[in-house]
Amino acid sequence: MKSMSELEYHYGIKVRIYPSYKQKELIKLNSNISRTIYNKLVGIDREVYHLSKIGLPIKIVQTRIDELKRRKKIRELSNHYQYMEDKRIDSLAKANAVQNYLKAWQMFREVHKAGVPKFHKKGYFEKYQTNCQYPKKAKMNIYSGSVRFLDNKHIQVPKLGKLRIKGQHKRIFDHKTDIRIGTVTVNKDACNRYFVSLQLGSDTPFVSEKIKTGTSIGIDLNTENFLTTSNNVVFSNPRFYRRVKKRLAKEQRTLSRRGTRAKSEKRKLRTSKNYQKQRLLVSQLSTKIKNQRHNFLNKLSTTLINNHDLVVAEELRSSNLLKNHALAMSISDVGWRTFLSMLTYKADLYGKTFITINPKNTTQTCSTCGHVMSGDNKLTLSDRQWDCPICKAHHSRDHNAAINILNKGLLTITQ
Repeated sequence: MKSMSELEYHYGIKVRIYPSYKQKELIKLNSNISRTIYNKLVGIDREVYHLSKIGLPIKIVQTRIDELKRRKKIRELSNHYQYMEDKRIDSLAKANAVQNYLKAWQMFREVHKAGVPKFHKKGYFEKYQTNCQYPKKAKMNIYSGSVRFLDNKHIQVPKLGKLRIKGQHKRIFDHKTDIRIGTVTVNKDACNRYFVSLQLGSDTPFVSEKIKTGTSIGIDLNTENFLTTSNNVVFSNPRFYRRVKKRLAKEQRTLSRRGTRAKSEKRKLRTSKNYQKQRLLVSQLSTKIKNQRHNFLNKLSTTLINNHDLVVAEELRSSNLLKNHALAMSISDVGWRTFLSMLTYKADLYGKTFITINPKNTTQTCSTCGHVMSGDNKLTLSDRQWDCPICKAHHSRDHNAAINILNKGLLTITQ
């Protein structure tokens, strides 16, 4: 049987699960162990680093460093901390915690942005990873591995057993049989909902390519409207966060007061019923905003990819844009980076093309004659309509920018 890396096509699905009380305790236990192992490795490497910098006798330091390095192996770590030998713990969850730590270091060396791996804080989220293992002579399908579907409504997970599930996985499984399950992530969110995410692999596509339309489109992203296309179609900005901003702020103030009161009475927040009830309400509000935004971006990105062979957008660096405090809230609420990521993977999935171009002068350039506005004539954010001083063409700011973006994209492809 081929490994996941040898399979040509990969896909991910996320289904909701409904564990029993006992299964919830097992998820919490494995999540805590996964986080603990990660933190132990962080602590070991930090101690090794500091020991190498201090001026103790070399023999003493080297002995301690050798001991710590041996302890980094998962078997030695489990022997040192006996509670990790609990039979209810998934051994693959411990192995994946080590792998995730090594990947975090690899990302640091490649990207140098997020910093070195840090301690994982204990919160209301729970998560751990396991893997689907197949017997030697088993067929590659979703019904024969250690993580397997029993039917359309139930899944079997190591240590947890049988779980009832709900999701949109049927549309994939009903048309394909040659699917291998790879990494499996079990998690609980802040709203106390449980999910299982599965990495799938296959030698045949999970979805069919869309029919070619022979059309191209440029899109201009902005905060006034969500986007304007080169066809002069405007999609309004739904502003999901701003709609419930006042209510969310009110509920967060209530949460803060209940937390302060619980602390003054020397009660733990995790056992304070009123605090937990309010925390759940705030989490549900925040999750609702996130889900609404994700649903809007998902539908719009799918529509653009389905109806056009080429989609061109401007390259945006959200981290730089967020430095503008006057626009930071609007930029965060609109979800540009998520939208561009969706367009990227959906274009690859459905056999279409999506590219980003340098946005320099796309707003200031006349799409009719190519004149670039500069000096005293340079457009400001308040200039939504303008006339070209050379060819006298009248432009809508966003529509003109979308046309320029499309032209730049077409030029890039033909070069």
